[in-house]
Amino acid sequence: MFFKYFFDENLAQMSYMVGCQATGEALVVDPARDITPYLETAEAEGFNITATTETHIHADFVSGARELSKRTNAKLYLSNEGGGDWEYQYLNDVDHELLNDDDKFYIGKVRFDVIHTPGHTPESISFLLTDEGGGSEVPMGIFTGDFVFVGDVGRPDLLEKAAGEEGTSEKGAHQMFESLKKFKELPDYVQIWPGHGAGSACGKSLGAVPLSTVGYEKINNWAVKEENEDDFVKNLLDGQPEPPKYFAMMKKINREGPDFLEDKDLEQISIDKLADYKKEDAIILDTRPKQKFAKGHLEGTINIPFNKSFANWAGWMMDYDKDIILITNEEETYDINLILQSIGLDRAVAYVKSEEVSKQSNLETYENISPKELHEKYSNDDDYVTIDVREESEWNEGHLEDAKHIFIGTLPDRLDEIPEGKTPIVHCLSGARSAIATSVLQKNGYKDVKNLEGGFDAWVKEAMPVVEEK
Repeated sequence: MFFKYFFDENLAQMSYMVGCQATGEALVVDPARDITPYLETAEAEGFNITATTETHIHADFVSGARELSKRTNAKLYLSNEGGGDWEYQYLNDVDHELLNDDDKFYIGKVRFDVIHTPGHTPESISFLLTDEGGGSEVPMGIFTGDFVFVGDVGRPDLLEKAAGEEGTSEKGAHQMFESLKKFKELPDYVQIWPGHGAGSACGKSLGAVPLSTVGYEKINNWAVKEENEDDFVKNLLDGQPEPPKYFAMMKKINREGPDFLEDKDLEQISIDKLADYKKEDAIILDTRPKQKFAKGHLEGTINIPFNKSFANWAGWMMDYDKDIILITNEEETYDINLILQSIGLDRAVAYVKSEEVSKQSNLETYENISPKELHEKYSNDDDYVTIDVREESEWNEGHLEDAKHIFIGTLPDRLDEIPEGKTPIVHCLSGARSAIATSVLQKNGYKDVKNLEGGFDAWVKEAMPVVEEK
């Protein structure tokens, strides 16, 4: 048997390829939208990709299952659980098989047993792998998707918070408790191959190790260890991070069927042409580091630096119905567009070289201030208001007195909560999120906005006063 896992660090997402070396057939589990790595691996290892499967309808990235099926004629193995609201809607034009609890299928001589594991989502299924071609009669591992992670389990609140399905959070938590009973019945030696690692918003305490075993999780995973259902439900729902705004769109796209990707290069344009795109209400997205953006940027642009958090914040801040113009280094253009496409933002149409911005005059800037400056110069000035853009859990652990809490992801929709006539001073934990927030505020008319250098961490290190929620 051949086995390989693929990790997308931008989404903290894992996918897998399993091949039967006796027959040359291969299956991809939970493929990302960019299917190039799977095609390259199959060619290098001498496999034909004959099948692909998903553990559930994904909320945090666009699935590559449909794309892979088109390119390779792979058969789709998809969940038939969860009821009518969770049926795939694009299956008329693809070879497929719908799966229920206790079903099984083969890729060559490798067997996959289907286990319905609702909780994260109603249609969630896991795949127990047994390598019969290698002579084994016992399972080797289980593809758990967003059911069980290393150190955690999938959050059940996404449907309610991101997709507006009222009342599903608690129901999902109880379903998760029941699903874990099936998990605990598996042999301790069975390996766990999860759908995400640390950094994903699909759980609150995911481990950074890429795989584990059932036995290890029985001992160390808080959720697997919990025997009291009421305590489990409470602990699972408490403290979950804000689900990114784009998750609702991902559910819709993946259920209806993602568009096929077009192989096209973005047009390089001059700064002068940006005015035409602005008239069409396009988004001008500056991907330079926050330090460069602060020193000088074009008016009306949003700054989301190109780093490991780019996909997350692009999903929060970008509109799916608007064209996107990038300001970026030319050599990064392809990768940035690929990441945007991974979360369904397919309307990047052109880019401006970042070095062209620095040549312009009359650039907009913003000021970074120190904790000492904020405390001594601005805290008692009625012309200013401090905006804390961290998550609620961070705010509850400690915040500045008189600060106003507006989570960064909701900031564009809550500008009316900023006191009229006051200049915002923005902060997060370290200064990364507040830099994005500062650009959003400037785009919306708050021209004198300031950013707290080093964020709340720097404030605490300077032993400045902190208020804790009771």
